[in-house]
Amino acid sequence: MKTKTILRLAGACMAALLFLAGAAMAQQGSESAGRQIFDAANQARRAQGLGRLKWNEGLARAAQQHAAAMARAGFLSHQLPGEPGLEVRASHAGVYFISLSENVAQGPDAGDISDQWAKSPEHRQNLLDPDMNAIGVGVAERDGQLFAVEDFAKIKPPAPLP
Repeated sequence: MKTKTILRLAGACMAALLFLAGAAMAQQGSESAGRQIFDAANQARRAQGLGRLKWNEGLARAAQQHAAAMARAGFLSHQLPGEPGLEVRASHAGVYFISLSENVAQGPDAGDISDQWAKSPEHRQNLLDPDMNAIGVGVAERDGQLFAVEDFAKIKPPAPLP
C-alpha cells in the first residue's frame, strides 16, 4: 500500500475510535447524572422524613426513552407529538402501578436539574409524594445540555397466588 493510503486508513480508524469513545463517555456521563438525580431524590425525601424510593427498571426504561426523545426534539414536554402518554409508556415498559407522576427538566448537569425540581412547587410535590415508592430516571445529552426525566410510581403489589 502507498503511504498516503495507510495514513488515510489510520486517520479513519482514529476518527472512528474517538467517535466511539465519545459516545461511550456521553452514555457513562448520562448514567452518572441519572445516579446523581436518583440519590438527590432520596436525600430530599429523607430530609422530609419520607421513605426511600426504590429503583424500578421499567420506570427507568420509560424515563430513558422519553429523555432521549426530548433530546432528539430539542425541547421539554411530558408528551411529545406522536408519543404515548406516561401511563402507556410505563405500561409498555412492564410497570404495574396504582399511580404515576413525572418530572422533566433540561440543564447543564444533574445538580442543576435536581435544584430546579426542588425549587418548583409542582415538581417538589411529585418528588415528596408520600404515596410514591418507586422511581426511574432517564438522562440524555444534546449539545452540552442534559434532558432528564424522573418517573415516580406507587407500584401495584403482586396479586396473591391462589
